[in-house]
Amino acid sequence: MARKSSPAADSAKSNNKVVATNRRARHNYSVLETFEAGVQLVGTEVKSLRDGQASLADAFATIDDGEVWLRNLHIPEYHHGSWTNHTPRRNRKLLLHRSQIDNLIGRIRDGNLTLVPLSLYFSDGKVKVELALARGKEARDKRQDIAKRDADREITRELGRRAKGMT
Repeated sequence: MARKSSPAADSAKSNNKVVATNRRARHNYSVLETFEAGVQLVGTEVKSLRDGQASLADAFATIDDGEVWLRNLHIPEYHHGSWTNHTPRRNRKLLLHRSQIDNLIGRIRDGNLTLVPLSLYFSDGKVKVELALARGKEARDKRQDIAKRDADREITRELGRRAKGMT
């Protein structure tokens, strides 16, 4: 007889532990499309990530010889490591399907687009990176986004005030 899984067990299976996010990326770039890619790591890098240590602040992705590489991702050395510790800012290969890589090559070549990592997380025990195909924003676009966000925030505040006054 087939066993039914409980909702708690289902949520535990799909639990994603976010290690690092790149908040500046959404401010500096307009995100057109996102991809999930695996990251090729060595053992001490995974242990350091499990401790929650990583920085995507300066990270970016490039395509060289048909392979996607994540550059400037900072994963500090594992504090219990020995001579086998990794280099903190080494280039790391991203694992994508060939069709996805070919699609990215064509889109980057055609337009003024770049690959930016948005977040680094664990999914089912494997390290994944959310990679965005993005276009850089100009200063006026950033100002418009800030003004829109402030206006939306003020609208929700006013609606909240009115809802409290009515009850």
